Amino acid sequence: MEMFANSSSISKGMGEVVASDEPHVLAVDDNLVDRKLVEILLKKSSCKVTTAEDGLRALEYLGLAAHQDSSANSNGSKVNMIITDYCMPGMTGYELLKKIKESSMMKDVPVVIMSSENIPTRINQCMEEGAQIFMLKPLKHADVERLRCQIMQCRG
Repeated sequence: MEMFANSSSISKGMGEVVASDEPHVLAVDDNLVDRKLVEILLKKSSCKVTTAEDGLRALEYLGLAAHQDSSANSNGSKVNMIITDYCMPGMTGYELLKKIKESSMMKDVPVVIMSSENIPTRINQCMEEGAQIFMLKPLKHADVERLRCQIMQCRG
């Protein structure tokens, strides 16, 4: 089974979609249905989407896993935003957020936390640690449009 699912397809030749015009979002969620929903909504908003099933896989994709040399990061610099579930086994979205914000290469990438639970202390904790937005699940098309606006403001 592939560790990361990259749903974008880039073809060479005439009529190709220029990938650099599509914001690249890393979507992290242990729930397959939620992960697919986020992926579909982001794709409808013209985003390139890579998915990871947990925080450790996300860190590996970004080149931030403990066993990886961060200077060899080949994917992190290509990600414009990370959207992650809060409640995941092994590593929570909050722990993933902290790891990303500790990285000199990734600290400026916006991180969005999603949760089905509206717990103010959890929301405040994530925002204080550097989350761009905290969104309640299930995500809707309007939420993703808002995210796309955030991505476009943060792209450089």
